[in-house]
Amino acid sequence: MNNLVAELQWRGLVHDIMPGTEEQLLKEMTTTYIGFDPTSDSLHIGSLVPIILLVHLEKFGHKPIALVGGATGMIGDPSGKSDERNLLDEATLEKNVAGIKAVLSRFLDFNSTAANAPILVNNYDWMKDFSFINFARDVGKRITVNYMMAKDSVKKRLTGEGVGMSFTEFTYQLIQGYDFYYLHKHYNCLLQMGGSDQWGNITTGTELVRRMNDEHAKAFAMTCPLITKADGSKFGKSEGGNVWLTSDKTSVYKFYQFWLNISDVDAEKYIKIFTFLDKELIDSLIEEHQQAPHLRVLQKRLAQEVTIFVHGEEELEKAIQASNILFGNATAEDLKKLDETTFLEVFDGVPQAEINRQDLAEGLDIVLVLNEKTGFLKSNGEARRALTENSISVNKEKVAEGFRIENKDLINNQFVLLQRGKKNYFVVRVV
Repeated sequence: MNNLVAELQWRGLVHDIMPGTEEQLLKEMTTTYIGFDPTSDSLHIGSLVPIILLVHLEKFGHKPIALVGGATGMIGDPSGKSDERNLLDEATLEKNVAGIKAVLSRFLDFNSTAANAPILVNNYDWMKDFSFINFARDVGKRITVNYMMAKDSVKKRLTGEGVGMSFTEFTYQLIQGYDFYYLHKHYNCLLQMGGSDQWGNITTGTELVRRMNDEHAKAFAMTCPLITKADGSKFGKSEGGNVWLTSDKTSVYKFYQFWLNISDVDAEKYIKIFTFLDKELIDSLIEEHQQAPHLRVLQKRLAQEVTIFVHGEEELEKAIQASNILFGNATAEDLKKLDETTFLEVFDGVPQAEINRQDLAEGLDIVLVLNEKTGFLKSNGEARRALTENSISVNKEKVAEGFRIENKDLINNQFVLLQRGKKNYFVVRVV
């Protein structure tokens, strides 16, 4: 059994670890679980770290359990939060749980027949028939309020400036702790992993395992650091908000661009965390990058690896094609392969104008398009000069005076891309 803990440590993925955890992982195949909070019907790139941890576990011969918190999601985890969360209704929660299961299924094969095949569970399945009285008797009796109050997630809320903490959120650590006990009992799950903000909840779970069995019951805990950016800003957000793992919320192009545009310092850190490349290759990439930072070797390899992991090679190729449209030698055919969303994202912030579809019936003279119809250029004279200078392109192809734009020139049956020189773009939308 290779040393998983040593692998995670050099990658910067170990924050806290309970004594005995490394020895347990070296000794035998160990069933390990990580929970996912169903606050949305998708997961964003902050959740990539726990997903990657589960994949590492499987690669090292251990058995991963992905738990979707259908029950705990009804309460809301207070860890790292300064205010009470809004409670989700059951229909929203059901939709979110289904969405998260679909995302996790892209990374872990829950239909595998291997001895260490991943398992997907929902804690609502064992919590739904648990009465309040039985929970208070069987679980609440095992953990003192003093123990629960000592947790950072509780202390911060009670001593902060907010409205305090409801009993509902106070019980969260007990319910998460019971999950560990349940998985320990029914799946022989010995280890729980999660983000460093989960240490309090996870150790409550290890206590419950011991106190609800006999005191010699084995239960272990390990957390990874919360990922941050070098400038102190929150990881996982772009200007448009969260970067999601599903293309309906964040297009593959934008996803690829996020990784491509990170800083050099972050690229050195993230290539260890978010890829499965080995240490030797990563060290050589870092060295190559340091010799010529302007080539952005690290960012390119990181963006490539993560995009393939999340969306597949075919989608990566499309994202690279879309990126090359702005910065490379793209053709009209490349442009016409873009879907509407990606086209608009590639040319986000580029000036736009609308023209009437009927005007294209017999073709529209390029001089009219450049000036009167769009205002891209200030006068017909300027338009003609630019055409004479051979600096005007329509859909990335050079055109001369006398050219007429027709329906066949439309991208996605609604756009025309005008360009003067290398960097001056204009989008015409046909309505």
